[in-house]
Amino acid sequence: MGRTKVGIVSLIATCFLLGACSNQSATKKEENDNTITITYRSGGGANAGLTEWLNQEVIPEFEKQNKGAKIDLSPLNVSEGDYFAKIALMLKSKNTAPDLVTEDTFMVNSDASAGYLEPLDEKIKNWDDWSNFTENVKQGVMAQDGKIYGVPYNTDSRGIWYNKELFKEAGIEVPWQPKTWEDILNAATAIKTKFGKEVTPLWMNSGKATGEATSMQTFEMLLYGTEDPLYDHENKKWIVKSAGLLNTFQFIDDVYEKDLGANLSQVLNGNGSTIAYQQLLPKGKLAMGIDGIWQTGNWREDGSAPWKDAFDVLGFAPMPTENGQGAGNVTMSGGWAFSIPKNGSNKDLAWKFIQFASSKEKNLSLLLKDRSLTPRDDVAKDPTYQEIPMFKEATGFLQNAQFRPAVDKYPNVSTIIQTLVEDVATNKLTPKQAVEQYKENVTKLVGEDLVIER
Repeated sequence: MGRTKVGIVSLIATCFLLGACSNQSATKKEENDNTITITYRSGGGANAGLTEWLNQEVIPEFEKQNKGAKIDLSPLNVSEGDYFAKIALMLKSKNTAPDLVTEDTFMVNSDASAGYLEPLDEKIKNWDDWSNFTENVKQGVMAQDGKIYGVPYNTDSRGIWYNKELFKEAGIEVPWQPKTWEDILNAATAIKTKFGKEVTPLWMNSGKATGEATSMQTFEMLLYGTEDPLYDHENKKWIVKSAGLLNTFQFIDDVYEKDLGANLSQVLNGNGSTIAYQQLLPKGKLAMGIDGIWQTGNWREDGSAPWKDAFDVLGFAPMPTENGQGAGNVTMSGGWAFSIPKNGSNKDLAWKFIQFASSKEKNLSLLLKDRSLTPRDDVAKDPTYQEIPMFKEATGFLQNAQFRPAVDKYPNVSTIIQTLVEDVATNKLTPKQAVEQYKENVTKLVGEDLVIER
């Protein structure tokens, strides 16, 4: 990859744009400097647990054990979408690249293919602890070239949060275990009949503003419960027309046409998740939401929306497949990883830090704060971990987990999905029109030789 030489004026402008360049990172560090800079997202209260864990536990202990080492945190206080864009800018240059960066696993392949990340295979082969990481979670940090570009520090699963008290009042048996998509729609209809406008029956992220949450929590949770995934790995082609695509858009259309979804002004808001899980759900104004296990962090005593009765009131049901076929339920799984930028200036110390921060003890400590699932098999068996409310259920969902395609163009396809989901939710397109638009847009993006119809 060509390396850009940045002048002082350009560098200052870049640092101003990113809002993350310290005085130290504004000048290229010497190769023997014993300092590493870590960049991650902190916007909107994101990663509060990660920040606390790094500041109070990991960094002090690491610096104590490694005399002379210094860890600088350089978080980006931005939205999720802006984080990905700004990280890409930072990683391009030696002058702005951090020494360690947190990567959403769906971006690993894209950033690795662009030449921004350092492959870790040579380091990992001499690291015995790698054998304790869950095999399918490792796939999330492997790029198309078959190399490893990160070490996961969390993973996740998704299901359906539901209010048991509202369900009982609406005559729905609890614990609730939907067997098909129709069961979800029937439950939402029962809620609507019982409570009218007082309660939102079903929350699904449905707009461009909620970004990857719309693609993964809504669209792909549905699509991967059909017979048709996004990508045909055997033929290495994108599936641009299928019954699964049509039925997925149809389900979304049914929710909004039948007035079973959230108010569009709320669901199309970039802060939709905050509205749903910090406001509506704790106040008994939302009956169901398709989302992830990490939402439990909101309801802790020190969370954004403390709710002491949350786990008495709520259930977490696995997402059913379309007609109960296959394993009967499905979840999408992702997570975040520590990666080393190719343009980082202190790769050896960055790797040493990753090993230290990824131990069983440190990973358990993080997830007690972060409320995401562990990527380590040994932590998953720890009694302290299993006592975290809902984690045993959420970890069980992983046996039927599906993953986003580790293909270079996935982030671009995801953007197409977000737009079309919003167009269906707002009645700009019919489900059939959405499929045709999807076919046209993805084909234009990847080329006719890389698409297939079913």
